[in-house]
Amino acid sequence: MEHLLIGFQNVLTPVTLFWVTVGVTLGYVLGALPGLGKATGVAVAIPMTFYLHPVAAIALLIGIAKGSAAGSAVSAILLNTPGEPSSAPTTLDGYPMARQGKAQKALKMGLFASVIGDFFSTLVLIALAAPLARYALLIGPVELCAILLFSLTFIGGLAGRSMLKGLIAAAFGVFFATIGIETETFIPRMTFGLLELDDGISLVPMAIGMLAISEMVIQAGNARKIDSDAEKINDSTTPDDRRVTLSEWRRCLPVIGRGTLIGSLVGILPGLGASVGSFLSYGATQRASKTPEKFGTGMIEGVAAAESADNAVVPASFVPLFALGIPGSVIAAILISALVLHGLTPGPMMFVEQPQMVADLYAAMICASLILLVVGYTGQRIFAQVIRVPIRLIIPVVLFLCCVGAYMDTNTLFSIYLMLGFALLGFLARKLEFSFVTFLIGFVIGPNLELTFRQSLQILDHDLMRLPAHPIAIGFAVLTIVTVVWINRTNNRLAAQKLVQAGSKTADQT
Repeated sequence: MEHLLIGFQNVLTPVTLFWVTVGVTLGYVLGALPGLGKATGVAVAIPMTFYLHPVAAIALLIGIAKGSAAGSAVSAILLNTPGEPSSAPTTLDGYPMARQGKAQKALKMGLFASVIGDFFSTLVLIALAAPLARYALLIGPVELCAILLFSLTFIGGLAGRSMLKGLIAAAFGVFFATIGIETETFIPRMTFGLLELDDGISLVPMAIGMLAISEMVIQAGNARKIDSDAEKINDSTTPDDRRVTLSEWRRCLPVIGRGTLIGSLVGILPGLGASVGSFLSYGATQRASKTPEKFGTGMIEGVAAAESADNAVVPASFVPLFALGIPGSVIAAILISALVLHGLTPGPMMFVEQPQMVADLYAAMICASLILLVVGYTGQRIFAQVIRVPIRLIIPVVLFLCCVGAYMDTNTLFSIYLMLGFALLGFLARKLEFSFVTFLIGFVIGPNLELTFRQSLQILDHDLMRLPAHPIAIGFAVLTIVTVVWINRTNNRLAAQKLVQAGSKTADQT
């Protein structure tokens, strides 16, 4: 506690607060632009920190990460094109709210849920980073493989109407993740002689193509209808449609609490990522709702669930980074180079060797959460005006930004070709009602799933009788089976109810 108080004294200076604000603002803008997310922003900003004080430098980068996670909800709500894949669940209810004239309500709830999730997840990081170090050591390749398989199955079952289609989409995502250099033999797999594929397919052009470009194609086909609808509704002038009411707060606070808890747990477990957290939270909220059929039509609880979990993952992913030196997310992996550059080596020893600098970082993260509320609340009023712009003007701008985002990933035109190819795949997935988001999550989890599976085979010596020595893995394997049975029964029951309702309507009509 003494170190943390001194940390606030070191951070609450004009220079450090200025750089935290710059980081949060820059991250919020980058998050609002499709394809230019926190990973890109932090990676590009690292050279900017060479001449800054270590605490100010790391605070700038963390501010970019936090601001981007919150800002990605802006394009998700207003344009139905998430700034990052993890904001995809936000589009399910945020965009319908915007089309109903409740853009500012959705943006405000997204911001409030983001700040609350981020703030309490930061407190979780402060409380658990050091104590959890010894427990995190229990998670080995066998346990992590079981956790990844459980996550993939759970999300595959919840992401769409059909569990089978969800699992098929996830399997295809894992399949595309195997393209590139094989992990053991270093032999190229399915590269077709293209050197650009030796390192595998990059997530950025894939996500931009499947989420943003395919959506722009669909919206271009419905441009006249969308513009006519926008002229009718625009942005509502009713006060209750522009603010979060007390009754909505009562409904959303438990949802935000659940989302923060899920996001924190997902962030602590290495390899899962923000997309897993946001979809788990959204799925859990939909299942717990008394009216699950209304989700996807403009339920504010859906926005709160997705954004609270999405933003809670970022601070929580620093727990394994600080405690063990193992990055729990892409952003944590990028931050390793910045931490080492400024003299702080992630791992258990940093709590012993440099406790004050760790406390300074904690204080900077708390300040970044509060600054995010101010910057986001000011910025969302400006971004909300996007709803007034005709879709025929928005589409070219979004397509241009998508091309820039894809090109910046590798600085080659090949990324743009990939983006266009996966845009076609995303368009077909939407038309055939396959979960393209489950596909993306399968792709993200794929490399870790393959690696941990191979390691597990070596550790178990291809003998399942050695599995009882890994009770955590057995527990998650059981959860996977229970999840498949539970979701399948639930989907069958809902399908039966719909058939009964359809039959009763037909009888009434006759």
